[in-house]
Amino acid sequence: MRGQGQISRRLVVLVVVAGLLLAPAAAVDVQAVLAPFPDLAGFARLLASSPVARELAGRSSLTLLAVPNADLPQSPSAFAAAAGADLADVLRYHVLLEYLSPADLRRLPATGKLVTTLFQTTGRASADLGAVNVTAAGPSLGVVRSPAPFPGSNATVLGSVTSVPYNLSVLAVDGLIVPSGFDLAASESRPPAAVNITRVLADARGFNVAASMLEASGVAEEFEGDERGAGITVFVPTDDAFASLPAGDRLQSLPADRKAVVLRFHVLHSYYPLGSLESIVNPLQPTLATEYASQAGRFTLNITRSNGSVAIDTGVVQATITRTVFDQNPVAVFAVSKVLLPKEMFTRADSAAVVAAALPPPPAASNSMPPEPPESARRPPTKLSSPPALRGGARNDTAVSPPSSSTAKATAIGRWCIELLYVLPVLLPLYITRSKPVHNGFEKVGRR
Repeated sequence: MRGQGQISRRLVVLVVVAGLLLAPAAAVDVQAVLAPFPDLAGFARLLASSPVARELAGRSSLTLLAVPNADLPQSPSAFAAAAGADLADVLRYHVLLEYLSPADLRRLPATGKLVTTLFQTTGRASADLGAVNVTAAGPSLGVVRSPAPFPGSNATVLGSVTSVPYNLSVLAVDGLIVPSGFDLAASESRPPAAVNITRVLADARGFNVAASMLEASGVAEEFEGDERGAGITVFVPTDDAFASLPAGDRLQSLPADRKAVVLRFHVLHSYYPLGSLESIVNPLQPTLATEYASQAGRFTLNITRSNGSVAIDTGVVQATITRTVFDQNPVAVFAVSKVLLPKEMFTRADSAAVVAAALPPPPAASNSMPPEPPESARRPPTKLSSPPALRGGARNDTAVSPPSSSTAKATAIGRWCIELLYVLPVLLPLYITRSKPVHNGFEKVGRR
């Protein structure tokens, strides 16, 4: 019996150990892991605005090749499009389906190691073109290369950022890596032709100023590259919104490059239909100007639902969406009631000038003469509120209208009552004496 008990305990221990070894690792929230590192805010934002964030939610034992803000291109979407790739697939190429720590990188053979990426799981990568070759490279931790080298197909590992042991390893690399052999025609969902935002605004009417500014600045051409991947959402001020700007406002005096920043400030690097904006989870949204600034937390829009409409707060200007101009995935265009001025370039004084332009003129200064009263206010009243005697008498130069018939009647009754009070003590004894009964006479009549 004692031997059987020891065997049973050993079996239990073996089962528990085997369960721990064979149990799948718990999935890691990649966004939460990247949140404490502001230098990776741009890359984290790209992940969050693409389908890749959802694909990572159920995975573990990963290595993420993250690109710092300083090494990201000004427009990642345009960078990917120039290589004939989709931004979401470029991001998938930065997710290795194997946990690699710095110690693992140092133990790599001279020929390197081929590691499968998340892009391979899409089925659009032929042969081993959905993998990367990781090799050691002198003083650096390693170099990540595409199996078919071409410009933009490799990056150097700068160092380890953080890790969740055996679950997620985050390595910093010095640039985006574009997957090689990517055939756009082989995509299961070939993206539609780029939407010409300027043409959309011209057809919608009422956006002539915005359309001409986009055309002159060249910003409209950037939209075509940004439409791919997560798409774009454009907030376009109406012609009336531009007309409400005061004469000589600072926007018109800005140089061309600063005007381009203001225009990019009107664009979100994600496709949001109106329903999504009304129920948006994170109200603070980065704009295309945020990407160009390469600094998290700058040039952001605060988007909330207020009084049945979508409100947009820049920190200087508060505007609302007035209507949907265009909505076809991956592009949404909305009209807004005001020009969105970023707080990084404008102050509330500029906003006050915008508001003042739409308000009626202020009242006259306090040292000016008061306005003439209306004719009705200069006329004397037709009735006296109290007799002149109670008010100290009327002035000789004041015209008083004669009392009305009702007033004269009330005065006569008052006088009659006063006279009655004087006469009543005399008349009352006479009345009592004459009305007193004669008891003797009554008794005589009764006895008869």
